[in-house]
Amino acid sequence: MRDDTTTKAGARGHGGDAVALRGVAFRRDGRTILADVDLTIGRGEKWVLFGPNGIGKSTLVQMMATRGHPSSGTVDVLGRRLGKVDVFSYRHLIGLSSAELLRSFPGVEDPLDAVVTALKAVTGRWRDTYTDAEIARARALMRDFGIEYLVGKSMAKLSEGERTRVMICRSLMARSELLILDEPMTGLDLGGREIALRALGRIGRDDPRAVVLVTHRLEEIPAGFDHVAVMGRTRGGEADACAAGADGLDPAPGTVVYAGGIEGGLTDERLSAVFGLDLAVRHDRGRWSARLRG
Repeated sequence: MRDDTTTKAGARGHGGDAVALRGVAFRRDGRTILADVDLTIGRGEKWVLFGPNGIGKSTLVQMMATRGHPSSGTVDVLGRRLGKVDVFSYRHLIGLSSAELLRSFPGVEDPLDAVVTALKAVTGRWRDTYTDAEIARARALMRDFGIEYLVGKSMAKLSEGERTRVMICRSLMARSELLILDEPMTGLDLGGREIALRALGRIGRDDPRAVVLVTHRLEEIPAGFDHVAVMGRTRGGEADACAAGADGLDPAPGTVVYAGGIEGGLTDERLSAVFGLDLAVRHDRGRWSARLRG
């Protein structure tokens, strides 16, 4: 584990990258959640952050979205070092869809307003105004995800799947340079998932932004995403689903055990080690899946 240090880059950080994590650790209530995380996401690259529940994926997302800080190590987002620059000066450049962000919206908020307010990086429309063209774009995004019928309703009365799709639309509405989608299929039924996968596949192929999609399900990886960061727990430098922490009780901290091309990352051996099961991974016609052998 490495301590945070001040470099010559200072507040400028890694200007050529969308995200650069160096020696990142995160501790809470005496427990180390993340340790020795190194990850670089280039501008325009399409990444999947993949791993089991409870491994620390959402904690990393909070840092990438400038909504959380590491206990040690450095986090550079869009060339700005976290902790050295006012995050509100560039947070509007980050499109985010996450369950935590969703909880910050007033229950009475119109889903259309929840989408369009991404342009000003606020949650809850008050006195801010938007052009007819901006409203039309928000409606078009909602149409693409099959939820234009929600206009005029309230966020509190939506199903989990409907709220999830509203948040995806909001993240796409932002004029961002980095797009982060944290578990974007949560609560979606089969039809909703397929609509979302089709739309996200277009983003993977055509969107010029850097995109990070977070999931623990292989079947939720859209086409067009060609990089993966696999998270796991380690023992002796190898992924180990059962690795214990230093006290032998808490699980070992999560870390990135592989970062690179998606085909080289999502292998039988690696995912079997990460999940502690004998898995067979399949990639067929652009869709990923896995099953237990035997």
